[in-house]
Amino acid sequence: MPETIATPLIERLGCRYPIISAGMGGPSRAELAAAVSSAGGFGLLGMVRESPALIEREIAAVRQKTNRPFGVNLIPSATDPKLLEGELAACFAAGVPAMCFFWDVDVAAIAKAKRAGCLVLYQVGSVEDAVRAEDAGADVIIVQGVEAGGHVRGHRGLSTLLPEVADAVEVPIAASGGIVDGRGLAAALALGADGVQCGTVFLASAESFAHDYHKQRIVEAGPGATVHTDLFAINWPPHSPVRVLKNSVTEAAGGKLWGHRPDQLPREQIGDEEGRPLWRYSTDSPLRTTTGDLEAMALFAGDGVGRVSAVRPAAEIVARLMAEAIATIRADASRIG
Repeated sequence: MPETIATPLIERLGCRYPIISAGMGGPSRAELAAAVSSAGGFGLLGMVRESPALIEREIAAVRQKTNRPFGVNLIPSATDPKLLEGELAACFAAGVPAMCFFWDVDVAAIAKAKRAGCLVLYQVGSVEDAVRAEDAGADVIIVQGVEAGGHVRGHRGLSTLLPEVADAVEVPIAASGGIVDGRGLAAALALGADGVQCGTVFLASAESFAHDYHKQRIVEAGPGATVHTDLFAINWPPHSPVRVLKNSVTEAAGGKLWGHRPDQLPREQIGDEEGRPLWRYSTDSPLRTTTGDLEAMALFAGDGVGRVSAVRPAAEIVARLMAEAIATIRADASRIG
């Protein structure tokens, strides 16, 4: 096993390495979450807008594969309130050790999770939301920079936002946004983080539930391959930007990458997900079970995608992140004096 770096984050989460796999709705199912936790990181199930029955099955599947701690990621503001209640009830009944929430700071959701005995991780995009989440009882703050893939809450770069949040809160913090290797982990620690959350590099893992087409596009992508836009808006509240790989949809938009509302976009079916129609401009990304025009779907990826060069097992990704981070820190230390 690689060496580790002792931080308050691993003490709080009970994992060996300060590495969280992002709770990406769709790709982050039991196979990926369990693999990351088994490897010493902290795996998150991405269960956004999933049925309570599926959540129960996925939690049980994680526990069949590992006895290590993990969490479930939900997004209250992007979920029908009745469905959210059912999702939370399923998590609490299963005794999930941790919940991760995102987007608007939902004080009530934090309170419910705490009453159920869960640790609470909250992903934010501003200093103000970090403080609000901590005040509401969050145990870990995930600081998301604008470089992140998928839905992006904030508008600022991680290198400036991260140290500001580190100065503003007392709980452990994880950095998220464009981090795909150990150099990114080392840099995040230097800027005040206690660890990192990685999405893109785990989306392209062998265990990810993402479609092979999506994984291959990530591996083939070079620097500057992503775009920040609100063009993929259907299924989410208005003003919910995403970062995706450039594709035929973003190219057809030309310079109009902003100002799109989910209620004003046409419903043109381009795919199917186990009987559910998928629309052009939807926030659905292609999964293993998706059929249709995969190229035109939301191919989520962070700005570090150009440094993801292969589809690898999650355990190998965790080990490489740690080994590279420790080597980077030691190399930097050797220059002093």
